[in-house]
Amino acid sequence: MALRQRPYLLLANSKRLCEDRVSSRMRHQKKTIKLGRTADHRRALLANQVCALIQHQRIKTTLAKAKAVRPLAERMVTLGKNGSIHARHDIAQRSAERNGGYTRIIKLGARKSDSARMAFIEWVDAEHIAEEKPKKEKKAKHKEPEAKPQQTTSEAEQPTREEPKAEAPAPRQEEPTAPPAEEPKPKKRRWFGRKSDDS
Repeated sequence: MALRQRPYLLLANSKRLCEDRVSSRMRHQKKTIKLGRTADHRRALLANQVCALIQHQRIKTTLAKAKAVRPLAERMVTLGKNGSIHARHDIAQRSAERNGGYTRIIKLGARKSDSARMAFIEWVDAEHIAEEKPKKEKKAKHKEPEAKPQQTTSEAEQPTREEPKAEAPAPRQEEPTAPPAEEPKPKKRRWFGRKSDDS
């Protein structure tokens, strides 16, 4: 009797069940790595990454971006092997004997700021691989007291008991210090909206 009065409840329940079944299916034939960007932004990003890889031979990027760049870079080499003037690249001539697998991904670990997994992507047949610049050591904020060098003297240099000691050094004369500077006067506070007693 309740269902006859409210048929929309039955429809809503069946619709919810269908949505649950659809959402639990697997992502077959959905190969595109989205990278959290729109299609145009993703296309521009990957094109820039491939150009940087061709130009610099090796780039440091996130692991997800490296995996997305790899097929595009390898496709560029395959097109370059075509031999036409339009498609020719320096990379293609270097890997003429190879039938695929032109790039290599080297995992680096997590980035310090956001713990994103980082990686190098580079050409397998690269003649010259640019090494990473060594990181500059950070300067210490506090100066540590310098350790006094230990005096290491040989037996020949040490004075014997028979020899008299050299004259004691003259006491240091203290240099006159500058007179103490005058203390700065405290700044007057200006209270807006009130009259001050000093003025």
